[in-house]
Amino acid sequence: MARTPKSESTPPVEDVVESPATKGHATPTRKEQEAARKQPLVPSDRKLAARQSREQLALQRDRARVGQSRGEEKYLQLRDKGPQKRYVRDFVDARFSLGEVLLPILVIVILTYFLPAQYSSIALIAVWGVIILVVADGLYLGARVSKSLANKFGGKDKVEKGVRWYAFMRAIQLRPMRLPKPQVKRGQYPS
Repeated sequence: MARTPKSESTPPVEDVVESPATKGHATPTRKEQEAARKQPLVPSDRKLAARQSREQLALQRDRARVGQSRGEEKYLQLRDKGPQKRYVRDFVDARFSLGEVLLPILVIVILTYFLPAQYSSIALIAVWGVIILVVADGLYLGARVSKSLANKFGGKDKVEKGVRWYAFMRAIQLRPMRLPKPQVKRGQYPS
């Protein structure tokens, strides 16, 4: 079997009519592609490179901060990730918790130390009463959250560990200071 020369079997490049769907240029070789990707390890202008790097990191941090405050899953910290944690956040944010008033009351107690001693001792007793009420409210909240999670996710064995503590810690924070920011209004419990 005789071989035909390549020039006879394929039409010359000039004779090929390009259709509008073709790319219009030859595919670069691997060597050309690698050369195009190469960058020096040390840039010629280090100050410019450092500034660009800082700006890029700042943009990434801002994007992550906004994403975390919105509750976007990929930007959340590990302790906040997952459907159960989202449910707990929504459950806690939908109700008023006594823990929200704990910090303002503590500030008032500190201010009473500038008054005569009898007022500061009354305020201290009041703070201990509020702390006991906050702990009782936290225990009640933990029980409700666990029961709701068990109903929603299919039994007590499916509930993640630590959700009661997660709910309590979120409940004692002031609502505007919570991260991720509350996604539901008060009274709008998750289903």
